Amino acid sequence: MINNCLLCHNARCTEACGVIDPARIIRSLYFDDEAVVINELRGQSPCKDCEGRCEKACPVSVNIKDIISSLKTEEAEKKEIDYECLKTDFCGIPLENPFLLSSSVIASTYDMCARAFEAGWAGAAFKTVCLMDIVEASPRFSAIKGDNERIIGFKNIEQLSDHTLIENIEIFRKLKENYPDKFLLVSIMGRNDEEWAYLTDVMNNSGADALELNFSCPNMMEGNTGSDVGQIPELVEHYSAVVKRHTRLPFIAKLTPNITDIRESADAAIRGGADGVAAINTIKSLIEVDIDPTDGIYSASIGGYSGKAVKPIALRFTAELSQDKNLEGKHISSMGGIETWKDALEFIVLGADSVQVTTAVMQYGYRIIDDLKDGLALYLKEHGFDSVKQIENSTIKGIIPTDELDRSYIIYPKFLREKCVGCQRCYISCMDGGHQAICIVNDRPVLDAAKCVGCHLCVLVCPQNAIVSSEIKVPKKK
Repeated sequence: MINNCLLCHNARCTEACGVIDPARIIRSLYFDDEAVVINELRGQSPCKDCEGRCEKACPVSVNIKDIISSLKTEEAEKKEIDYECLKTDFCGIPLENPFLLSSSVIASTYDMCARAFEAGWAGAAFKTVCLMDIVEASPRFSAIKGDNERIIGFKNIEQLSDHTLIENIEIFRKLKENYPDKFLLVSIMGRNDEEWAYLTDVMNNSGADALELNFSCPNMMEGNTGSDVGQIPELVEHYSAVVKRHTRLPFIAKLTPNITDIRESADAAIRGGADGVAAINTIKSLIEVDIDPTDGIYSASIGGYSGKAVKPIALRFTAELSQDKNLEGKHISSMGGIETWKDALEFIVLGADSVQVTTAVMQYGYRIIDDLKDGLALYLKEHGFDSVKQIENSTIKGIIPTDELDRSYIIYPKFLREKCVGCQRCYISCMDGGHQAICIVNDRPVLDAAKCVGCHLCVLVCPQNAIVSSEIKVPKKK
């Protein structure tokens, strides 16, 4: 039922309760922060003997009482969350936590960045500053949604900042004046040597703490810009060198995923003088194919693809970058599908020094920083880490190539009879997409271990979560 929660602003459930903040609790559970909620409610039973005012106020009838009551809040020592452990740095510049807004619409005005800073974000990569006339299309967003209407993949044709250079400089100076301890990363993009040099010179006295060179936007109409540059290592090196000659600030290169080997462009940026890299920008894709034949025209437009669906791809790029010897000691700022603290942690253990978020903020708002900080800080506390920097690169050696996987055993699925409702989705999938290892007895699925190869397709397709991994390794018969 948590997935049915609308994550309301000024939620009626909290207004009706008056004892706890059920909206905050449900949101924390929504973003994989169950441990945080249990820690906060340790020893309490706030919903016991409650008349359920929160549920009566809920517009979609989420079973709030049942959800909160089901949490194991038994007596135990409460762990105090200390945000000091989240402190890190960006090319030597202090960060209060590793969470940054990415260069996008979510960091495109003074008011937006100010509200994000007030919410607890460590900093922002401001939407790319350029000398081009930017006129955005309308509409320019689209999405692929799951069964519960959560966005899986997000598609956009958003371009760069449509403010003038002077307007942007005024924003930067005001942000730095009012939020001196927040980190301001300014993204820039030029069309030639002169523009890259000019923008760099101007940014030296703008209030920016560091620069991010946009070599990766897939939505540019002009040639020799965005991902057109990022796909050519020679241009990445050349423009990085131009910036290096003119800047007094640290700078990183934001790389495109629309390339065979991202390390070639990363190495080129470092040769040009960059202090690190950021990856990934959105993946070039087609948006909204028009299949209506009535006008005799089929059409589609190129755009960038982001969101939860791209996270495995982004993780792969982060792993490759962190293993690149030429990037040792250089900053890696990672992004791509980060919604929860667990998502962020995956990037950090693979070598990310900071993480940037876009699509999740567009869906849920700046408020998710609470869930990101609380979840990561509690994780560090529970596992004995004093600092987030201690977990960077901690598991990079654990990445196993496909040809080195242990193939000597099978892990069979386990059927939870009490959860099964007899939909037989597992049977269909195993019959038509697996190994015909499930049969139906009395309208319920039964595993044929002699045929099962342990692929776990049934685990993935069960809509009731009634099939899980047994976690028992059974040696294969020779």
